Amino acid sequence: MMNRYMPLLAVWMIGAALLPGSGLSAQESGGDLTFHRDILPIFQQNCQACHQAGAIAPMELMTYDQVRRYGRMIRNRVSERLMPPWHLNPHLGVQDFKNDRSLTDQEIGAILSWVDAGMPEGDPTDAPPPVDWPTGEDFQSTPMLGEPDLIIYTKPFDVPAEGNDLWWRPRVPTGLTQDRYVRATEVLPSFPDGRGVTHHMLVTAVQEQSVGGLLTEWALGKTGEIYQEGTGKLLEAGSEIQFETHYYPNGTAVPQDRVALGIWLYPEDYVPEFPTRLRFFNIAPEGVLAIEPNSKPIYQRQFVMQNPVRIQSFQAHFHLRGKGASMEAIYPDGRTEVISQIDDFQFNWHNNYIYADHAAPLLPAGTVLKFSMWYDNTTDNPNNPHPGDFVTWGDRAADEMGHFWIGVTDLNQEQYERLLREREAVTDDASGDPSAGPG
Repeated sequence: MMNRYMPLLAVWMIGAALLPGSGLSAQESGGDLTFHRDILPIFQQNCQACHQAGAIAPMELMTYDQVRRYGRMIRNRVSERLMPPWHLNPHLGVQDFKNDRSLTDQEIGAILSWVDAGMPEGDPTDAPPPVDWPTGEDFQSTPMLGEPDLIIYTKPFDVPAEGNDLWWRPRVPTGLTQDRYVRATEVLPSFPDGRGVTHHMLVTAVQEQSVGGLLTEWALGKTGEIYQEGTGKLLEAGSEIQFETHYYPNGTAVPQDRVALGIWLYPEDYVPEFPTRLRFFNIAPEGVLAIEPNSKPIYQRQFVMQNPVRIQSFQAHFHLRGKGASMEAIYPDGRTEVISQIDDFQFNWHNNYIYADHAAPLLPAGTVLKFSMWYDNTTDNPNNPHPGDFVTWGDRAADEMGHFWIGVTDLNQEQYERLLREREAVTDDASGDPSAGPG
C-alpha cells in the first residue's frame, strides 16, 4: 500500500496536539455510525497525515467520497492491522509509546461496522474542523519544537533515473564554535522527487569524543530522534557530520539532490544529566546471515548490560524477507520479560518505536538483552520477490540484513535507583495508593 516515503513526524507529534479524540459516540450509544461524526475523527487522528495530496500514501483520504471509494480496501488493511503502520504485537511487552499511531480495538470495530453498513455519510455539519497538515517541504517537528537550530545539507548528488543501488558519503562541517547538546534530529529528503529515491541514511557526528557518535539512522517510515527531557547527545565545536545516503533509482532522475538534517539544540551551556546513544545490535551479520530458498530461519543473539540502562526506543532493520523481531530482558534474578515484539514487519515502514517516558524500560546492571529476528523466504511472504533465491547479507534492497537500533541511556547505580523510585511513585499515585510520595 505504501511505496513512496516522505517524513511525517506529524503522525505522532502534532496529531496529539491538534486533533480531537475519536469519540465514537454513535457506536457507544448503539446508534448508527456515520462518516462525518464517527469515522472522520479517526482518519484525522491516524491516517490523513500520510493520506493527503503530495504525501507518502498512494491515495487521499480527506473527504467522504475519497474514503468511500477505497472503503473495502480500507476494511481489509485495518482488519489485518496493516494500516496504520504499527507492527508491534498489541498483547506483549510495553504498550505505551510517544508515537503510537495504531488503532484501538474500538476504532477498528467502528471502521469495520461502518463499511459493512454501507458507509453512510451522515450530516456534514457533524464533521470536526479540517486539519492544516504540514507538507513534505517542511520539517515535521517544527510545530512542536520550532525551526531547527541547525540545518545541514548533504553535498549535491546526481541520482539517475535507472540503475543499481547507489551510496553517497559526504562529510559536512557543522559550523559549531562551541560544544552543544542535541535534543532532537530529523532527516528531510528533498521534495518532491528526492523522497522517492532516498532509501535510508546514517548520520554520524565526527568528533573526538565517542559520546557523540551516531545521531540517527533514517529509513522508510522514520524521520529522526527526540530525547526525553534532560537527555541528549554531545555535538562538539568544530565537529563534522558524516552522511551515508543509500539511493535507489525509481525511474525519475533527481539531479543535484540534497538531503537535509535538522538539529534542535539545548540552550548554550546546558549539559543534560543523561547522555544517550543510538546503539547498534547486529543479530545476523555479514558472514553469518544465510537464508536458503523456501526457508524461514531465525537468528538470535544476547548482550549483557554491564551497567544499568534506560531503553528509549526500539527499531528493527530488515529488507524484503524480514518477518518479525523481538527484544527480551533476562534479569539477574532469572526472570524473563518480552519488552517489545514485531509480528508483521513491513519493509516500507521501518518504524522507530519510542517508549513513553513513564514506560521506557529501566534495566539493572547484569540484565541480558536477548534479540530474535525471523525471516520468511517463501511464497507465504507477499513482499518476497524471489522465494527460490539463496539470500545473504548485503547493502542492496535485494539482499538482507538483520540488526536493531536501540536508544540506550547508560545510568550509574544512583541514577538507576532514583529513576526507579520515581517510576514507582508515579505508579502508586496512578493506582490511588495514599502512601505514595510525589511523582
